Parts: sequence; C-alpha cells; structure tokens
Amino acid sequence: MASEWRPDVLGAPFEQLTLTLAPDDEGEVEATLVRLLPPKRRWWAPREPLDDVDVLYVHGWSDYFFQRRLARYWADRGARFFALDLRKYGRSLREHQTPGYITDLAAYDEDLAAALAAMGWSVDEPRSDRRLVLIGHSTGGLTLSLWAARHPGVASALILNSPWLEFQLSGITRGVISPVLDLQSRVRPLSTSPQVDFGFYSRAQAEVADPDDLMDVYLPWRPAQTMPVHTGWLHAILSAHAQVAKGLGIAAPICVLLSQRSAVPARWSEDLTRADTVLVVDDIARASLKLGSSVTVERIDGALHDVFLSRREARNEAYARLDRWVTGCLAR
Repeated sequence: MASEWRPDVLGAPFEQLTLTLAPDDEGEVEATLVRLLPPKRRWWAPREPLDDVDVLYVHGWSDYFFQRRLARYWADRGARFFALDLRKYGRSLREHQTPGYITDLAAYDEDLAAALAAMGWSVDEPRSDRRLVLIGHSTGGLTLSLWAARHPGVASALILNSPWLEFQLSGITRGVISPVLDLQSRVRPLSTSPQVDFGFYSRAQAEVADPDDLMDVYLPWRPAQTMPVHTGWLHAILSAHAQVAKGLGIAAPICVLLSQRSAVPARWSEDLTRADTVLVVDDIARASLKLGSSVTVERIDGALHDVFLSRREARNEAYARLDRWVTGCLAR
C-alpha cells in the first residue's frame, strides 16, 4: 500500500512516496520511491526520444538515492525517472531496524513490486505502451540482475553501474569461507563480519566532487565508513553470486559500466580518486558475461566505483558512453 506523493529531501521537483510492506521479524517495514518527472511537453514540440520510458534505479550497499544529475539525464530525454530506497536503507530506514539487513535478495521482490505498481506497472502484465529500464549500482545491480532473470519480459533493458557480481576474493578462499559462513548465518545471522574501511572511498568522492553540482550526502544514510556487515546478509550475497556464476539468461540488452582498473585502499593516495576501490573490476567484467546474451561492457578510465560520481573527465566519459548505448538501444 502506498501513501501520497510529497516533497523529497532532494528538493523540488523531486517527490517521494512511502510504500508499506509486510512486517518482518524486526517489525514494520517500508520502502520509499523517489521520482523526477520530465517537463511537460508543449503540444507543438517534437517528441522526446525516451518519452515512453520509465526508469527505476536501485542503490548499492550502505547507500541511498541522491544522484540528482543522473535523474536529470533521463528526465531531460523525456523519461520518467524513479529511484527506490529499499527497506532498511536511506529514507526507508526505521529506528527498530538493522540497517540494510536481509537474508535473501529475493525478498526485495516485494519492494520492487510495490514500486512498479506505484509507477503504473504490473509484473504479471507488462505494459505495451511503455518500456521499463532498470538501473542498479553495486549491490543494486546484483539485486536487479537476479530480479530480471526471475521476471523475464518485464524490463526492456538493464544498465548496471559497477554491479557487485563477484566477491573480491579468490575462488579458493571463497570455497574455504563459504561453509563456515553458511553455518554462522544459520546459528548467528546477526553476528558481524570483520572488515576494514578507512573511509577512503567517501573521501575520494569528496575530492573529485563537482563544485558546480555538489552532491549533498546525508551521512546517517550513507556513512563515510560502511555500515556493519552481518553474517546473514553476507551469506545472501554469496548465494546471489553463485546464481550469477551459473548464468542468468537475461534476454534484455544489458550495459555494464565499470572503472578501467581497481586499487587497494590500504592507505590514502591521490590514485584512489581514479580507480574502483571497492570491487575487482576485471572479475566483474568477466562475471557480467554470465548475465545474458547481449551484454555491453564499458570500461571508463579514471572512474570511481560509482562511475557517475567520478572526477569530471571520467564522469563525462561515462555519460557519453551511456548516451551512445541508450541512443543505439532505446531512442526512437
């Protein structure tokens, strides 16, 4: 069930809608849909190339939607842009909840179904008059890839911004920890896994931020150092990676945007502002070929983990590559 559209924290003309979901073990659950509609077209004006497109964006881990520039890109071309803060993230996080916690990514089907219904879509009866484009960043890219595989024929295209399709460990190491993680996830699912995050990725984004179009980040929703990683959640991620490794068979065309290289954030250096410090991008590029039969991989020199938050040159290149793909695949 949805409430009424109201002003969003990003300011006008962004609006948000609260989506009421089924309660879980922690209590009440909600998701939040954000929208930016294209300017109303004058009757004499030519049609925009994407005026029959609805876009749904899903954020990554320890994240929420705040990318005004990305929303404007789609709205300026006539598309209706929507972004979903999943349960227990960002606008949807409640005091009684463990941030970001979930034990099966398929549980997000409810969030996505509610969002699509608010957008005028039905999973069971896809629209013939409009096209749906899914955009996912990092863990959101993993979530949407699995969703698209389970719901063939609904989305017309997927755009994945550094999707987390493979764990940043060797196959041998992963094989050793997986059985242990499986046991812990059943016995102590809320136990935290050790991690090292010095906040260098957040610092890199701040270092390269565009002074003419600053991103206002609300730290309680997107902390400088990542939220605690719980065993049950990590087990869900590894299970999802195993599904990707087997191949998902997505029929819709897919565009994967990645940095050209990765860097290990062991200590701060300017080099961290020109690389993905979260994922091993070569592994992601290989894993992306398991998603479907039509996959385009775009490697952006100097890009961060979120390619659209990179320094100006890399960001402009990312949008140019996106625009080329969108024009060839979606524009009419």
